[in-house]
Amino acid sequence: MKNIKTRFAPSPTGLLHIGSIRTALYSWLFSRHNQGEFILRIEDTDLERSTEKNIQMIIDTMNWLGLNWDKGPFYQTTRFERYNDIIKQMLKAGTAYRCYCSKRRLEEIRKQQILSNKKPRYDGYCRDKTINYNLEESFVVRFRNPKKGSVVFNDKIHGMIKFLNQELDDLIICRSDGFPTYNFCVVIDDWDMEITHVIRGEEHINNTPRQINILKALNAPLPEYAHVPLVFDDGGKKLSKRYNSTNIMQYRDDGFLPQAILNHLVRLGWSHGNQEIFSIDEMKKYFTLDCINKSSCSFNFNKLLWLNHFYINNLPTEEVATHLKWYLQRQNIDFNNGPKLIELIHLLGHRCKTLKEIAESCHYFYKDFDEFNDSVKKYLNNTSSEYLKVIKDELNMINDWTVKNIMEAITNSTIKLKINIGKIGMPLRIAITGVYKSPSLDVTIYAIGKSRTIFRIEKALTYIKENIE
Repeated sequence: MKNIKTRFAPSPTGLLHIGSIRTALYSWLFSRHNQGEFILRIEDTDLERSTEKNIQMIIDTMNWLGLNWDKGPFYQTTRFERYNDIIKQMLKAGTAYRCYCSKRRLEEIRKQQILSNKKPRYDGYCRDKTINYNLEESFVVRFRNPKKGSVVFNDKIHGMIKFLNQELDDLIICRSDGFPTYNFCVVIDDWDMEITHVIRGEEHINNTPRQINILKALNAPLPEYAHVPLVFDDGGKKLSKRYNSTNIMQYRDDGFLPQAILNHLVRLGWSHGNQEIFSIDEMKKYFTLDCINKSSCSFNFNKLLWLNHFYINNLPTEEVATHLKWYLQRQNIDFNNGPKLIELIHLLGHRCKTLKEIAESCHYFYKDFDEFNDSVKKYLNNTSSEYLKVIKDELNMINDWTVKNIMEAITNSTIKLKINIGKIGMPLRIAITGVYKSPSLDVTIYAIGKSRTIFRIEKALTYIKENIE
């Protein structure tokens, strides 16, 4: 088998969405499964809409997801000389020609074709003309597409696909401003980079026969093609980079792990038996194009959330901690001033479905709070003051600060006060965390630490004395 080479070739004219990254993942997995090469190429020929910010976002996204490339990133804007050399050769060989038709003429042709219920396309007016035009007159370069025969290719997902050449017009390969077009640049890039398998979205199927004909005109080898079905959002709308799409890095900002994103994406149209959870190594081991479904699929946010919760609690805790650190830094939390991140994940991982949720829920472990919110003040009153004084004394007597001893101190307090733990639980939780919800009191108090716990209870007692009594 020849050396497999695949590529991911996004255009930096918008943000990468779920559909784009799934295509990148499939291309990457196919290469890795076959011990091949994976190339990153930036198709930035749209000079007006391509931005450096979007280019950096593409690179950051691929790095965050761990979709490493073997060569690149290559930029089409650095290869114009190569494209133009090929165009000159094609003009000389007669496989391309100059078209001097004005925009007005082309618009009129299109209008007439639509009125006649014909497919709008160029009519070949300049295809065989030998008129010597003024050298300063504006023109485009068109590919001389064959008029007869057909283009047949075996798509690795959809099977045999056939296009009649008479249905394909002479597409523009170089604009009037001298810049080569997307469809042409893609062909030359895939040829020069020796891409063996072009894996891309099925919206490109109509481009494929045109690109194949160009390759044949250049006597270049043809790659295999695999057109991946579309991904729809929760509302059934097609995902696109301009509309109804969420930038992949927004999922990072919202607290999702890359493993959860990749696991959900790989299952959007691909399967291996009934397995739902896949490690990266398993994806590389099992992935083949044969198992990609021909039908479109829908992105399921709730499933992604479930997967994220699973990975928070099942990945090596040290690995989750490296990701969590980024969220704590964004919250300006000094995570050296409290429990270790590994302990924090064990404390909150089962309660929180995202890393952002953990970061937003853990402030009381690392920061003392200055005041109590109005919503919790009702739990701080004269009765709870008596409870807090007793529990403070019990906690203060602990020499060996363990979860077990803390639980004993809480139990002893309820016995002395002749109340159940529910009566003391909420005032104590409010006093030491400032919020309604936290892990169980014994582990929360343990993680906060003895001196900080006593300090916060005293602060609550002071608040009650100054505001309630």
